[in-house]
Amino acid sequence: MIDSMSKDDAAIKRAALLVATLTSFLTPFMGSSVNIALPSIGREFNMNAVLLGWIATSYLLAAAMFLVPFGRIADIYGRKRIFINGILTYAVSSFLSSVAPSAVWLLAFRVLQGIGSAMIFGTGIAILTSVYPVGERGRVLGINVAAVYSGLSLGPFLGGFLTQHLGWRSIFFLNVPLSLIIIAFVLWKLKGEWAEAKGEKFDLTGSIIYILTLPAMMYGLSLLPATAGVWLILLGVLGLIALAKWEMKVKSPVLDMNLFRNNTVFAFSSLAAFINYGATFAIGFLLSLYLQYTKGLDPQHAGFILVSQPAVMALFSPLSGRLSDKIEPRIVASIGMGFTAMGLFLFTFLNSNTGIPFVVISLIVVGFGLALFSSPNTNAIMSSVEKRFYGVAAATVGTMRLTGQMFSMGISMLVLALYMGNAQVSPENYPLFLKSTKSAFIIFTALCFAGIFASLSRGKVR
Repeated sequence: MIDSMSKDDAAIKRAALLVATLTSFLTPFMGSSVNIALPSIGREFNMNAVLLGWIATSYLLAAAMFLVPFGRIADIYGRKRIFINGILTYAVSSFLSSVAPSAVWLLAFRVLQGIGSAMIFGTGIAILTSVYPVGERGRVLGINVAAVYSGLSLGPFLGGFLTQHLGWRSIFFLNVPLSLIIIAFVLWKLKGEWAEAKGEKFDLTGSIIYILTLPAMMYGLSLLPATAGVWLILLGVLGLIALAKWEMKVKSPVLDMNLFRNNTVFAFSSLAAFINYGATFAIGFLLSLYLQYTKGLDPQHAGFILVSQPAVMALFSPLSGRLSDKIEPRIVASIGMGFTAMGLFLFTFLNSNTGIPFVVISLIVVGFGLALFSSPNTNAIMSSVEKRFYGVAAATVGTMRLTGQMFSMGISMLVLALYMGNAQVSPENYPLFLKSTKSAFIIFTALCFAGIFASLSRGKVR
């Protein structure tokens, strides 16, 4: 740490927790709000279901592309500095999204918003881990995860309310004053700077390979089964191999492969996070379309139903975080993965006659599982690395989350494209939409069951 924390250690801890919690609320709030607004955006810009998926995915893709490089930059040049610039980028891009004149411009501004989010997410958790000792991390990370789920909880409800009464653009505009308030608080209260890797070189070549690999794989997945999609995915796989080889020989890598090669807890916890998010993120996207199109609900009522999952997550995440300070994290997280798989299995029975109570119960089961999984899994990852890797480890947590979410959306868009092609979601296509939704949930259920074994295989933290 650059500046001494001896004067007012407790005050800095409180400030770090508050700032990280506020930003952890803001970014998922944006994501879940936009999901509920997708049908309204689609109507204004005349977009099909696959293009609507890209409104969500472009943000995730940009965030995932830049998270690890910015995590490393933060370790070298200062986490608070990157954090502040990230919030500023997020505020500007939110304003630009609120005035986007077309779908193309909205997608471009969503990419910029994703870059801002990449600067925020990893550094926030890294700052928390820097100021809190091992015995207190489970509790504060539990609070942090609860903030994420609170954002996810309020997003559908407030997003639905704003979309119905003020239009979808108001969702983006709301982020601007919230972001500016956070910047002011950081400058006022969060004293000090953290840069344990100060003086080390930044791996530009590795960063470029990493940044190019992810979009190749993701865009390729969206183009399947076309030949171009296969070639892009193959190119992405070759990029990953090239990245691994480069990172193993460079002195100061952007992503230290030894974290995966020599650290079983880190490797399998990261894999479990990827699988968990990959199996669950598209629930909000698919159910938003299902509730508003198939069930005929307005955005506000659809959002109110979708709140049930993240509300349960917000309620139980602090408890699971505290449990992971006392009980081996892999046990708590694996039980959570099992509950999540059960909830996903329930969604495979969705049809046009499914009652709303069934949807809510299924969401609650998934929410409880995710609450048990996320905090212990993050605690396991952050407690398995040295201090100088906190930024990269936190960025890896975020990258697994975002690449998992992208993978989830990729599967959804692929299944929608296979069943519906470029058709819009209209009454005559509802049967095809329901078939694609059912197929997606079958894939997600199988993926989540596989994730239980990845979670159990990580080994002991303590």
